[in-house]
Amino acid sequence: MLSIIIPSYKDPCLQKTIDGILENAEGDIEIIAVLDGYWPVPQLEDHPNLRILHFGKNRGMRAVINAGVSISRGEYIMKCDAHCVFGKGFDKLLLERIRDDWVVVPRLYYLDIDNWKVMEGRGNDYSKILFHEGENRFICQEWIRRTKERKNKEIDENMAFQGSCWLVSRKWWDKAIKRLDEENYGSIGQEAIEIAMKTFTTGGRTMVNKKTWYAHQHRKFGRTHGISNTQKRKARDYAVKTWKDDYQRFKEYFRL
Repeated sequence: MLSIIIPSYKDPCLQKTIDGILENAEGDIEIIAVLDGYWPVPQLEDHPNLRILHFGKNRGMRAVINAGVSISRGEYIMKCDAHCVFGKGFDKLLLERIRDDWVVVPRLYYLDIDNWKVMEGRGNDYSKILFHEGENRFICQEWIRRTKERKNKEIDENMAFQGSCWLVSRKWWDKAIKRLDEENYGSIGQEAIEIAMKTFTTGGRTMVNKKTWYAHQHRKFGRTHGISNTQKRKARDYAVKTWKDDYQRFKEYFRL
């Protein structure tokens, strides 16, 4: 079974995201919608594959992801944001060649949430992590050269990814990720850096599977779950403090 965790804070697209997953999944799935301090209006539609976890007050992204994972029953765990659409059979295509020590993401497109359609343009297959000396922080950037050089590889090693969707085996979650660190990073921010670096330093691999895709809300539509500058800085500072030395090895591994 694949457990799909969807954290949501007053997200108006949650029902559409759930509907799309149910329509396009072809295997055995459970969806766990984690409502972070609110009840949606209208309420979510009942479905045998949907479970709802509700918090009485807002706890933040990391906390609700951890809570969703803790009650999930699947051999594999996927997290996605509450404003995404997926390709047909995405679950089977992601799982058919996965290994226990991989973090896998689909090809990324962008979603026009006003019209609920995938925006025109090529997909984003590869991303890289760069260290910005002047601002003392890590940034994730689309890796265009690698995209061109490795366009014929359907499943390939990647350095980074957008935190809006990722998939791991429960074995790897328990061994390498364990839980998303709420205390040191804060409630939100640097989620993908944390997962990628925990995976690399434990001997795993971050992968992109181009045989399937998802589309995530384009940034022009704004966030429903806001993040303050103070929160951003806390997450960025802790990521640098924790991973700067390991990042040099990661960088050399990918010949950046």
